[in-house]
Amino acid sequence: MSTTHASTAGADKGAVDKRKSSGPSVKLQRTLAMILLLCQGGITVTGSLVRVTGSGLGCNTWPLCHEGSLVPVAGAAPWIHQAIEFGNRLLAFVVAAAAVAVLVAVYRASRRSEIKNLAIASLAGVALQAIIGGISVLLDLRWWSVAVHFLPSMVLVFIAAVLYMRIAEPDDAAPTTRYPNAVRTWVIAAAVAVCFVLVTGTMVTGSGPHSGDSGVGMEGRLQLDTQLLAYVHAACMYIYLGATLASVYLLRRHHAPKDAFNTALVLVGMIVVQWAIGVAQFYLGVPRWTVPMHIAMSSVVVALSAFLYAHGKRRLPLLTERSAKV
Repeated sequence: MSTTHASTAGADKGAVDKRKSSGPSVKLQRTLAMILLLCQGGITVTGSLVRVTGSGLGCNTWPLCHEGSLVPVAGAAPWIHQAIEFGNRLLAFVVAAAAVAVLVAVYRASRRSEIKNLAIASLAGVALQAIIGGISVLLDLRWWSVAVHFLPSMVLVFIAAVLYMRIAEPDDAAPTTRYPNAVRTWVIAAAVAVCFVLVTGTMVTGSGPHSGDSGVGMEGRLQLDTQLLAYVHAACMYIYLGATLASVYLLRRHHAPKDAFNTALVLVGMIVVQWAIGVAQFYLGVPRWTVPMHIAMSSVVVALSAFLYAHGKRRLPLLTERSAKV
């Protein structure tokens, strides 16, 4: 009886292994996840281009571009504004395609529930973002609607970064704690701090000169002093940097794995770059060319924060390491 049970269990395990080996490789899954991560960060940059060029209402309704037309209409708005806004909308389909590709890949490879759930969340988030973006257009780009549109993008960047890390881990291993709870506390504190950085950043933008459409002006803007908000935003940035530096110190002190420590160092460097761009914006009067750079760096620091968080607990040895040994 026990022999039969063992044989059945072995057959079941063999069937699972066969399904996994016949599915997309780990390398392909990670490549697709990286493409998704780049797309999630990239569409925030194209969104900032829409904003600084005043093209937000180049398509003045949603889901159509103009009343009765899915595509731009000659003379309905300046052609460059229509092209930029409609192009940004089309890029949403690219992001959705990347999310679908990752979801299909991890399901075909029979990956664990954690990975599947992250992939599902990514695709659902893209759909939700499309709806929020449409609502912000219908609301004539009210500052708070634009902020609500931007902030979930950062959440999706975080999710995509964690997904990229988790795909490299074996499904049949238990999570291993790689740095102490004291470090994890500071890493989480830094993640919370960056949330405040992002929220206050949207408030600075909401009160600033770039409304999102050339015809909107200051209507629907946040009626608070931009300089004061910039100081609050900077204070949040310093807290974020301080929490990250504390993480670096503790990682060093507790002899954390080199990959986690190096990620933290790179994160500090990128925060400093982001700070420098922000300072330049403040003293130069927020020139348009600085805004896409600032938004792009937001995605970079959020992704690196996600990497550092994911390093805290990992299933080892990594599948990429296993492949290298074979």
